[in-house]
Amino acid sequence: MGDRADDPVDHVRTTRKHAGQNWKNTAAMPGLIAVGLGTAATCIALFAFATGHAVASVGAGAVTVLLFGGGVGRLGRESRRIRRIEARYLREHPEADVQPPAS
Repeated sequence: MGDRADDPVDHVRTTRKHAGQNWKNTAAMPGLIAVGLGTAATCIALFAFATGHAVASVGAGAVTVLLFGGGVGRLGRESRRIRRIEARYLREHPEADVQPPAS
């Protein structure tokens, strides 16, 4: 297991090559963490708004937007990178079966 950023697709052990992809290739972890922290910042923003702390609510809302935007951007970039690697693998190994993208 571990970080296999050079080829994150599992070509041998499963018919679903992208299953468990983030456990095998940890390059997407910063994006996943940013989305998780964005969720926590959303809860903080809602709590601050509900208790009447407008400045804290706006600040937490801004942090939410930044974290979600950065996290989703990172996940999208990683997804495109993996599709490029998989396309290169399929060009180099024409006998390999093609799996339709699920993401």
